[in-house]
Amino acid sequence: MTIKSTETTDTTLTTPDRRAIARAIADAALLRGTFTLRSGRTSSYYLDKYLFSTRPEVLRQLGILFAQRLSALERAKGVKIARLAGAELGGIPLVTAASLQTGLPCLFIRNQKKDYGTAKQLEGKVEKGDVVVLLEDVATTGGQALEAVKVLRDLGATVIAVIATIDRLEGARENIEKEGLMFEALFDKRELGVAE
Repeated sequence: MTIKSTETTDTTLTTPDRRAIARAIADAALLRGTFTLRSGRTSSYYLDKYLFSTRPEVLRQLGILFAQRLSALERAKGVKIARLAGAELGGIPLVTAASLQTGLPCLFIRNQKKDYGTAKQLEGKVEKGDVVVLLEDVATTGGQALEAVKVLRDLGATVIAVIATIDRLEGARENIEKEGLMFEALFDKRELGVAE
């Protein structure tokens, strides 16, 4: 599928066709059946993030959408974002695409500290007080995002928001906002044709 963009007033970015991106994500990644989610819940559908985040034509457009959301977030909050973060493994291609669009350095958060080499859980450089936004793939309850936020906060970062690619509308917003963070999503499950 070809995804087209339309020009915006901003000369540096074009506005991707959101419907075409949603369709491309659903065509590539929406699976039907019985699935156990990370949260332990059972679902009749699964959004396989790797089936859309490995497609350059989709990833490129998602990078633009993330960049636009980040710019709007800076204006709304009156802050300057210093770094973007993504949790392994699904958040890594997304945060990389957004980093390439924005020019902001990115951070990669491991699920756990490695037990060799530098034994770090976070790759990249974060300074105390850096304003950071975490980019997420598919948000269900927000559990993985909040674990990653804790790692960032423990290292002194000021995390202000989580922006997910897709919100399954199963509690992520509420759980993340309870922690004093903004939550946004580029798409929700309804935009991908899931009416469960």
